[in-house]
Amino acid sequence: MDDHWGEIRKLIEARRAERLAERVRTLGDEGRREVAVRLPGLLKELRGVDRWDDGLSGYRVGLRVAGAGCLGGAAAVTSWLYRRDLAPRWGGADNDVDLVLAVLADRPAAWRADLAERLVLRLRSADDRGVELALALLRETGIEPPPHDPLVAGWVDRGPARLGEDPLLDHLLPRLFEAEGVGRTLQWDREPGRGWLGALPNLAEAGRVKREALIDGCVRRFLRGGTPTDLRFFVRLHEALAPSPAEASCHVRDYLHLLPAAPGPVAELAVKRLRSCAELPADDLAEAWDCLLFRPERTLVRAGLSWLARSVKRTPALAEVIAAPLARAFAADSAELQETAAGLAMTYADDMPEEGRAALREAIGFLPPALGRRAAAAFAGGAVAEAEAVFTPPSPPPAPERARAVEPPIRSAEELSQTITEWTDSWQSWERLLAGFVVLAGRDRPGLVAATRDRLTAEHAWTYAQETWPRAEQWLRGAATALNGDARTRHAWRRFLPGRGLAGPDLLLLHRGAEILRAVEEDTLPPVLLATPTHDTGHVAAAELVRRLEVIEAAGAKPLAADLQQALLRLPRTPDPEAAERAARLTSAAGGIVAGWTCPEAHVTMEWTCEWGHQGPHDWRDRSHAHHVRLAPAAVAAPTGLPLIDLVLSVPGHWAEPEHVHWWPSTLPSHREVAAAYLTPHLLQHYWYGPVVRAQARHLARAEGPAGPAFSAVLARALGDRNTREPVDVLLEVAARDELPAAEIGRQAGLLLVSGEVRMIDMVAALDEAARRGGHDQVWRIAAAALPALLPAPGERPRGGLTGFVTLARMAAEWCDARGEIPEVRDVAARKGNSGLLREIRRLHDRLTEGTDGTGQEG
Repeated sequence: MDDHWGEIRKLIEARRAERLAERVRTLGDEGRREVAVRLPGLLKELRGVDRWDDGLSGYRVGLRVAGAGCLGGAAAVTSWLYRRDLAPRWGGADNDVDLVLAVLADRPAAWRADLAERLVLRLRSADDRGVELALALLRETGIEPPPHDPLVAGWVDRGPARLGEDPLLDHLLPRLFEAEGVGRTLQWDREPGRGWLGALPNLAEAGRVKREALIDGCVRRFLRGGTPTDLRFFVRLHEALAPSPAEASCHVRDYLHLLPAAPGPVAELAVKRLRSCAELPADDLAEAWDCLLFRPERTLVRAGLSWLARSVKRTPALAEVIAAPLARAFAADSAELQETAAGLAMTYADDMPEEGRAALREAIGFLPPALGRRAAAAFAGGAVAEAEAVFTPPSPPPAPERARAVEPPIRSAEELSQTITEWTDSWQSWERLLAGFVVLAGRDRPGLVAATRDRLTAEHAWTYAQETWPRAEQWLRGAATALNGDARTRHAWRRFLPGRGLAGPDLLLLHRGAEILRAVEEDTLPPVLLATPTHDTGHVAAAELVRRLEVIEAAGAKPLAADLQQALLRLPRTPDPEAAERAARLTSAAGGIVAGWTCPEAHVTMEWTCEWGHQGPHDWRDRSHAHHVRLAPAAVAAPTGLPLIDLVLSVPGHWAEPEHVHWWPSTLPSHREVAAAYLTPHLLQHYWYGPVVRAQARHLARAEGPAGPAFSAVLARALGDRNTREPVDVLLEVAARDELPAAEIGRQAGLLLVSGEVRMIDMVAALDEAARRGGHDQVWRIAAAALPALLPAPGERPRGGLTGFVTLARMAAEWCDARGEIPEVRDVAARKGNSGLLREIRRLHDRLTEGTDGTGQEG
């Protein structure tokens, strides 16, 4: 018997899994019991033999195969196969399924069925390592799988290859529409005709599964609810099946139940199928419209209004049931939708019952003033005076506090070690780490060495093979390595500093890191850094900067050059005479510089340039030709004599590689427009840096200094970002401080819309929200400045969504009582035609010139 164990052990240690499986199958009962007893001890011996991985990377398969073939009960085998130390380190499915199945082949059928069920119930996710073995055993044993959601998710995750021949199809297909996790597993299955989206309709067409069962399964899944991600695949499957009007009519009540609260894509398909059904009862139509016109999504409200308008035009008797839905649409958060709803209500007012007109009169208060007066006059019994209670926009919100104090400095090596552990790539963490490193290098050098040895220096050696160090963290690691006495290269601060190719704020940041590394090498670190921010905008309070200079001077040290220049750029624009007087009493040159410092001004300009995808000169505003738009900023500032400050304030005209985009506003907190100018070359990128740049609008809003074309371009592009409404908060915050360059934002927004970089619907949604939250005056000035670029030239096709933009402009003009003719609006209003756009432009023109001779002051 010992010989049997000896042979099994040698095969495991030699990693000969296939030969091992063959040998295990020849063992008798006593031999298997002996192996089962010895295996745990062998596992302990092998753990840690191989230093790569966790010591078992080469022995796992053999140990699993031996355990599966020799352990006695199904419960024991399940526990062995699921041992954590027998799981692959990097996750993923087991790669020994065939070998495990081979050693289980001679087990009794009931035992194998028991094992299959136990393995299924141990699954926790679709990518669980045991899914393959569980599925294989289920197929071999033919038992009905136990109800377990991760099994279904794992089944679909393996793909639909030879799905029609899969014995699990009939068991698991009905559960596909019920099991949690399936939708997330299949969310990327999006190509019709391929994957599950191709396999299931093909099986239905071939008669292998019932088409009605698939449609019914999708609808049942929608009714169960879930997130858009959970339901995305089922929406695609439902549309791939394309239910006929007869099939859709079987689910009318289900589709109606989906309209009030289902995710947008589900509600959209429900609308589509309901509209395909012929002769829906008036009550069902009224219920559908009532649900849709109460939805927050504008696309669904627009679809509901379109459906309502066409239905009533085709069947005028339906006017009796449209009052309640239209009253809901009066409260829509879009001027365009309000206009459409009010127009329909006024058109069919005479055909509505009295209770319907009464409901609409009660809702008039949600309409803009002029539209409300027209609607009130249209309803029988509704006096114009009732419109005096129409919706009045709120006052602008107050500006939040511009800056807050940052976390206190790092005071101990333990705190620094914890900060490194929690370090995200934020400028706040970087500044605290840098300041803590410098302070602790003088106060607690042994503790600092211990805190950084494993956390900053362990993986730093490979960076010495690079040509340059363009990342801030590389310099901090280099300084920690030098502090530990383990530097690979002498004068690394000179060798690895990039000379060009990076943006000015990045070069300043790297110079700060390089001079700290140099000071570590030369043992000249000052006791404290000057540029560490005192506020979350990046500012350094003047009094605190002077105090730090006093500490350095008292220690007989010298401040670091780049650190001093960064500190000067972080001083607030408002002078502090008391701090300047204290600085003048210092004997160092740095004290004199701070005492005489005044914030330099930089003049920023910006041009829109275009790269063509074809030959020949064309206006980049011409949408019939492919083009790639770039923003080219430039800045001019009077020299200060401080090289890094002069470098940063003179924005180069060429594109530079950004490394720390999200740190730039904190580098220049008193030079908002310069920081924005550095951001604008990356503003129009859809991936990589574009979203990061647009997110800086909030930080630029709280910076100081003039706001010109660069800041306006950043905010205008952020307002057109469909993924966030935060820029509306930014617009209102800057407006509350009376710092918003509204006309310039409008010009930049117009250019963005004309170039196709921003969708009209997204810009209108953002500006509409800003107007309804009290920013109507600023929205009007933005819209008025954008309109000249947006209105079509004679013979030109209008841009999509322009009617909604003009409607928004008219609403904002009414709310702020704007007056003053806009020549471009006047010229378009005078054209022949009766399109919806022309009617809306004429209303805007009439509003602006009402009660004037057309030459009044612009509102």
